[in-house]
Amino acid sequence: MTTLPASTDVLVVGAGPAGSSAATWLARAGVDVVLVDAAVFPRDKTCGDGLTPRAIAELTRLGLEDWVRTHTVNQGLRAHGFGQTLELRWPGPGKSGTGLPGWGSAVARTELDDHLRTTAIKAGAVAIDGLRAIDVRRGSDGRIVAVLFDGGAEIGCRRVVLADGVRSPLGKVLGREWHRDTVYGVAGRSYVTSARTDDPWISSHLELRDAEGTLLSGYGWVFPLGTGEVNLGAGTLATAKRPADVAIKPLMRTYAEQIRGEFGLSGELRAQASALLPLGGAVSGVAGPNWALIGDAAGCVNPLNGEGIDYGLETGRLVADVLAAAPNTSLEALWPELLRAHYGESFAIARRLAEIATNPRIVAALGPIGMRSTPLMRLALRWMGNLVTEEDGDLAARIWRRAGRTAARRDERPLFG
Repeated sequence: MTTLPASTDVLVVGAGPAGSSAATWLARAGVDVVLVDAAVFPRDKTCGDGLTPRAIAELTRLGLEDWVRTHTVNQGLRAHGFGQTLELRWPGPGKSGTGLPGWGSAVARTELDDHLRTTAIKAGAVAIDGLRAIDVRRGSDGRIVAVLFDGGAEIGCRRVVLADGVRSPLGKVLGREWHRDTVYGVAGRSYVTSARTDDPWISSHLELRDAEGTLLSGYGWVFPLGTGEVNLGAGTLATAKRPADVAIKPLMRTYAEQIRGEFGLSGELRAQASALLPLGGAVSGVAGPNWALIGDAAGCVNPLNGEGIDYGLETGRLVADVLAAAPNTSLEALWPELLRAHYGESFAIARRLAEIATNPRIVAALGPIGMRSTPLMRLALRWMGNLVTEEDGDLAARIWRRAGRTAARRDERPLFG
């Protein structure tokens, strides 16, 4: 655009999955919405690129199932470790499964995010890239009346949705705080040519070791992209008391050499990148009178596998529903409570389990036990893969929710608070 709009009803800052989802649903509801991002699209994003069944469900809601199916389709997780390899299918719909689809995919974020942003534009959102939000102007009642951008531009607005990623620079301006006393993630991603680029399984190595052979509290992954390459990465868990004393990029290269023959890897790793991840709602200051944080900015990332695309798409839809249905309602208390209602139980128990997994000795003790039991690992995939929905009523879902309620009651600080 050559001219910025002077004002809008809702200004969405950040055009990743969360922001583009929110902008799409708002535009479809007839709301005037402007979607801005600091980057110029298409742009890269550090990510594993995996789309779990939960993410597929959200993309299907957006009308993008056929588009996703033009990319690679996977049927589940191949878990490696402690002398075992198990193929674990996505649970899929059924009496003993979940209401989610029984398939997943993997699409490079350069393409996925660009397509989601285009979807928002087609729905009627005005999208502007290359525009970095740096501050806000508030009215006498504390509400945001305009967002200020690098270079002196500003856009007036009635409400603001912040989807500006794990660091959330504008969120910090508004009081957002990331609490690292609870578990957080350190992850790296790369691309490499592979003979198994069309593998119908995503792979996860649960026995992750460094160059000296020391067992780490994390996992490595290989996600086939169907493009001649795979997304290869590694991640580890940490807390303020037990920080991650590991260099992620060298670890990725060590991991690649360990599996090079098995996965037919050729050439060097390219586009290596790393990131810190706030996990499981370990963020406070997620809303104000007329603004709300969503997706990664709100710490909506799975503590057990680092997945955030599904939560980004979901929270985008949820905040759009709230803004469209109750345009004059204060979000300051409403939005954190809504996040806790949707994610509090699962995040609370997942954070406890992830904190336990930061101890390599526990991983060494429990890893072999789990890998010797296919039924146990299927259950772990269901829980760790964020494949329990609010509608699921089977025994596995009930146990997960009950454990989550217990864990949430024991949290010293409530999630998103």
